[in-house]
Amino acid sequence: MQWTNKGSALLLAGVLLALSGPLAAPTATGAPGAPGTSRTAAEPAEGPDPLDFAVVVDQSASLAEKDLARETEAAALLSQGEISERSRATVIGFGSSEKPGQSPVRDVCPLTVADAAGREHLSECVQELGRRDAARMGPGTDFPAAVRQAVTRLTEGRPAAAKGTPKVVFLLTDGRLDVADSPEYGTDRDTRQSNGARRLTEELARARAAGVQIWPLGFGSEIDRSALTAMAEGGYRGACSDIPGSVPRMRVVGTSAEIDKALQETFAAARCARIAQGTVGKPPADLTVTIPPIATDGSLTVAKHDPKVRVTYYDPAGRKVPVRGESDGSTFEVSGQDGPVEALRVKDPLPGRWRVHIEAPEGHRDREVAVRAIWQGRLRSDVTLDPASPRAGEKVTVQVRMQTRRGVVITDPRQLAGLTASAEVTGAGFRPFAFQLADDGRAPDAKAGDVRFTGTFTLPAGATGDLELVTRMAAPGITSDRRPVHARRGPDVPVLTAGLAVDRVTVHPGGTVRGTLDVTNNDSAPHALRLALQDQTPGAELTVAPTQVTAVAGRSTRVPFTVTLAAGTALGELAGKIAVVDTGDGDAVLDTAFLDVLVVAPPTWWDRWWKAVTGGAVLVLVLAVLVGIRLVVRRRRRDLTGTKLELLDDGRSLFELTVRKGQSENGSFAFTVDEPYGGSPMLRTVRGAAASTAHVLRRTGSGELLLRPRGGRQVPVRPGEPIGLGEHELVVRGGRVPSPRRNRPPRRPGPGTGRGGDTGPGPRTGPGTGSGTGFAPGTSGTPGTSEPGGSAGSGGSGGSDPYDGNF
Repeated sequence: MQWTNKGSALLLAGVLLALSGPLAAPTATGAPGAPGTSRTAAEPAEGPDPLDFAVVVDQSASLAEKDLARETEAAALLSQGEISERSRATVIGFGSSEKPGQSPVRDVCPLTVADAAGREHLSECVQELGRRDAARMGPGTDFPAAVRQAVTRLTEGRPAAAKGTPKVVFLLTDGRLDVADSPEYGTDRDTRQSNGARRLTEELARARAAGVQIWPLGFGSEIDRSALTAMAEGGYRGACSDIPGSVPRMRVVGTSAEIDKALQETFAAARCARIAQGTVGKPPADLTVTIPPIATDGSLTVAKHDPKVRVTYYDPAGRKVPVRGESDGSTFEVSGQDGPVEALRVKDPLPGRWRVHIEAPEGHRDREVAVRAIWQGRLRSDVTLDPASPRAGEKVTVQVRMQTRRGVVITDPRQLAGLTASAEVTGAGFRPFAFQLADDGRAPDAKAGDVRFTGTFTLPAGATGDLELVTRMAAPGITSDRRPVHARRGPDVPVLTAGLAVDRVTVHPGGTVRGTLDVTNNDSAPHALRLALQDQTPGAELTVAPTQVTAVAGRSTRVPFTVTLAAGTALGELAGKIAVVDTGDGDAVLDTAFLDVLVVAPPTWWDRWWKAVTGGAVLVLVLAVLVGIRLVVRRRRRDLTGTKLELLDDGRSLFELTVRKGQSENGSFAFTVDEPYGGSPMLRTVRGAAASTAHVLRRTGSGELLLRPRGGRQVPVRPGEPIGLGEHELVVRGGRVPSPRRNRPPRRPGPGTGRGGDTGPGPRTGPGTGSGTGFAPGTSGTPGTSEPGGSAGSGGSGGSDPYDGNF
């Protein structure tokens, strides 16, 4: 088979690392997890599981200098993004050996532990990838030598206690097998190519026997897909979980622009991790990336390209995080600050959107910077067995819920999408067996989507003693802590049976949760029982009362109890469970129950009274609006704007005056009659102090018109009807006709009264002379005269005037 090299851009970008459970390696007894194998789970380490990995990079002549620079950044990205400080990494470049002094492989970075110091070392040594030496490495592509070197490095140096650490090779190439000019493969080109293909098959078999996975990634248009597939399938076929896609496979992309995303996804598939893609921008800028609540370990990587770019990290609460150290329950470690790739490793990260601020001096701001995160959720399983001490042949219900190291109970089923859960039971007198757990709402699971995985098993009849149950979870980016749950086979006839029930309630910090214990004692002697709290949220201060309970001999007893929360209890789902144990039987657990409690903030004053306050405010506002409307309507009714006053003399119009806007303040309009020498009488508006000695036309709030002649008493005015005004008559147009008053006494006509109060039989000298308003035109305060039969100033004397009053 003929293999050739074809050039293309290579970018190993975004290969980050988040451990989510070990990738199984072969053992003497067969594949791990096979039915019938016995595994005793030990208490695992708190941090992520380690991984030994090699980045094997094609440095053949088909690669341009810019491609070598991108390879360098890519290898740095991978080593800096590692989240387990117990992992080991090596970087290997390969080409061919075609003449004396050349080697087909080059250890760019020896196998290095990826702790704080190791990551800084990897950041420096990986820069050697960009320094190609044609005198020491040929231009061909020797895949067999590359695989052999990687397998050798990954299988050396691990202590016996860590022999099960997964081993992975990420092989990047832009071409095909090309050893046609390598003398070690034969005497002519054709023979060398066929020998090279056979040698590659042998090296892949060696990798498979050593438990080393091969994940090939090709790019460009000349990739031999069948050859890459053969490499993926020729190595070890173990996987980090049973999730589809975690078994080694090849991948091909067309251009260097696609390498970044492809390599991240490849690495995540190999490690059962999850990737959070962040934003991209040129400095100065704020980039963001989101870490979910389920994450317990993560690494934020910043592809800077230029070491001059400076990076500052802020958690979702907006706080600047330290370069190294602890803050708010998280542990931080930054590496690669002086290289093209920088990374922030975080243990127990605060969930939410992280902000990454980038700055750079002038001349170093032309390249885009990208931020990404790879994270893992290492969950703690909280397990209950019902019954807690089963008898042989008895059916047992197992219920599991998960929480993070921070004590956050996982309640959102979307965070566990695709998760499969199982449990394995081991013990004396029977072969180990496994069974599935589900959250599908089918019996025995109580409710679908409540993030409580439930299953059942029947304890074998041969069980004789202690039992051990280990739960296992599999999902992208998620692994369980594999802590064992211990129990004991109960007696065939139970002496004590107990049932715990805890109220499912919502409480405030400092509140109380109620529960009941029902216990039946079939023994002839009383038993001392104890109520105990288990698996509480770190920092939670819960107390149960009473703690000691006596099970009376030969009777069933119901005992109420309370669980009290401390005043400083954190808000959210309350983790933990309550157990009842028999103190006289070595604290044998009789029953357990979850604390199904949601802690919420106590109501504020506003929460209690907002309805009353809002209702009162609305009522006051409505009343204010109504009063305002009434005042406005009243003011508008009293406004005389547009009202016309016409001065008449024996029915002949002498002068018209229209009340303009602003002249009738408070519904009153003052005017006088001027008689210029030699001219006709006219009406004139009066303002200020002179208004007190003028005629005043007034409109009431009900819209009625009243006229108070100068020095006289006010009288009603009907629009369009003349009324006496001294020697003249006044007609008002635009006013309202006054409404008749109910039970109004009739007015008695007085002697000598005529129009406007002067209604006597005698002749009248002028309109209204009997009203007390008959002043001579042009005079100031001089009473007018009246003819016989009338009396000046006595208008209305024949009866009370209902319109009389002050303005």
